[in-house]
Amino acid sequence: MKIICPELVAENILLRPIVPSDLDHIYQGLSHNDVIKYYGISYKTRSATEAQMEWFRQIEEEGSGVWWAVVSKDGAEFYGACGFNNYSPVHRKAEIGFWLLPEYWGRGIMASSARLICNYAFSKMGIHRIEAVVETANHSCQQVMKKLGFVLEGTQQDAEVKDEQFISLHLYALLNK
Repeated sequence: MKIICPELVAENILLRPIVPSDLDHIYQGLSHNDVIKYYGISYKTRSATEAQMEWFRQIEEEGSGVWWAVVSKDGAEFYGACGFNNYSPVHRKAEIGFWLLPEYWGRGIMASSARLICNYAFSKMGIHRIEAVVETANHSCQQVMKKLGFVLEGTQQDAEVKDEQFISLHLYALLNK
């Protein structure tokens, strides 16, 4: 079942569906060393990034997730992307993910964006639990989790291999009370 991806608006941002013309922006973010430092995927070429665009389309079509482009309120500037994947209607939960181009860091854009999509997930998608898996070294993301009221539930030690090194992961969750 396809998930609807409506436009969402806050004081300084617009969240809109990701469209094919966003390819260059997605590539810019997911090939940038500072963005991918703590992100699970990266692309070395613009054409390879087409797989990410297909993934956005596919998860929405199959009903397992939804992602938004984060842009300026007038739509002129592309800031990053945020959304949900691993959506389970049975368990009423999903995993949140996001990234932002470095020139927009420290402006509260991602906290505002994540707040918007969490509110949407709770009020429109019927989600009860939103999870976030965060690398223990990603202090900026941990700050966003705290701002939004996510609770650190635990740490998985040496849970994944990245760049031939084991990394540990924090599990955060936000419940719809």
